[in-house]
Amino acid sequence: MPHQAQRKPHPLSMRLPDADLAIIDRAARLRGHSRTDFVRDAAVRAAEEVLLETTLIRMSPAGFDAFMAAVSGPAAPVPGMVELFRRAAPWETSNPADAS
Repeated sequence: MPHQAQRKPHPLSMRLPDADLAIIDRAARLRGHSRTDFVRDAAVRAAEEVLLETTLIRMSPAGFDAFMAAVSGPAAPVPGMVELFRRAAPWETSNPADAS
C-alpha cells in the first residue's frame, strides 16, 4: 500500500515597503511571534472575517420566526451591563498612591 505524502506548506512571497515591514516586525515582537507567524495569523484572521461576513445562514421557517420574535421584542436591560456603565471609568477616579 503506497504511503500518502505529507503535504508541505506553500511559500507566499510579498514585496513590502520598509515602513510596512517595520510596523509588522514591531507588532510581531510585541506578540512574541516571528514575522512569518504574525503575518500568517493576521492573513488567516482577515480571511475568516470575510468568509463569516459572506456566509449564508440557513434556517427553517419556524427557526426564522423564533429569531424574528427574539430580535423584534422589547429590549430588556442586562444587569451586568447596567452595573458596568454605572462604574466610574479608571481615568475618572483618582488613587492617592499614584500621586507620589
